[in-house]
Amino acid sequence: MKLRLHFVVDPMGWFCISMVLFVWLYNSFLIPKLVLLPHYAEGHIPAAVVAFYYLASLLCVSALFRASTANPGKLAQDPKIPLAERENWELCNKCNMMRPKRSHHCSRCGHCVRRMDHHCPWINNCVGEDNHWLFLQLCFYTQVLSLYTLVLDFCQYYYFQPLSSVDRADFAVLHELALLRGSCFMGLMMFGGMSSLFYTQVKGILADTTTIEKMSHLLEDIGPCRSWQQAMAEVFGTRWKILWFLPFRSRQPLRLNLTSRPHV
Repeated sequence: MKLRLHFVVDPMGWFCISMVLFVWLYNSFLIPKLVLLPHYAEGHIPAAVVAFYYLASLLCVSALFRASTANPGKLAQDPKIPLAERENWELCNKCNMMRPKRSHHCSRCGHCVRRMDHHCPWINNCVGEDNHWLFLQLCFYTQVLSLYTLVLDFCQYYYFQPLSSVDRADFAVLHELALLRGSCFMGLMMFGGMSSLFYTQVKGILADTTTIEKMSHLLEDIGPCRSWQQAMAEVFGTRWKILWFLPFRSRQPLRLNLTSRPHV
């Protein structure tokens, strides 16, 4: 798998993605050190609980890296337009380049993106045709990791057996603020925000509508409906559902024999 990295020069985007990485590092190191590893060492929890947390953390940061560095569908400077497809292309009035319909010019990145959904400062990248599937994975694995963190924080105080190697009063003084308040606050914020975002993204995919089209009302009457399997397969580039959850792969466009909803 050959990966080409795509970086956007935007100080605001760098700040936003740094905040996201801080939250991931905070929870990915704090929770195992204070909760998982001590309880595993004393035999209170099985190894699978620890392994699952590290797996969720790895998949989350992998999806973040891929979504932020993948080309979202940037158009070439001199695109070669097949004669049979010229009627599906239009001229961008901002960069004076020909682009396929449903493309959009991102003022933040300074170029047109095929089937652009929106520009996300939290990944410092556009979300377009070629990295939309990675953005969905990021939303999904962030929900999983955040929910798992909240469950572990709850279990630490109300379910797990007390640690014999740590004094309970000292633990409360040293780590309660960082663990119970800081970690829970971040987990609630990330889980709530990503759940809402994931819902709107999936809803837009099933309706064959991007966020920009929805906000600009650039759509006509609904055409033939697609099943959810067909809609998701087109975004992820494969009909194999198990591959929808793997960020460690490349995506090839999957053209379905369907008539999409007409867009203006």
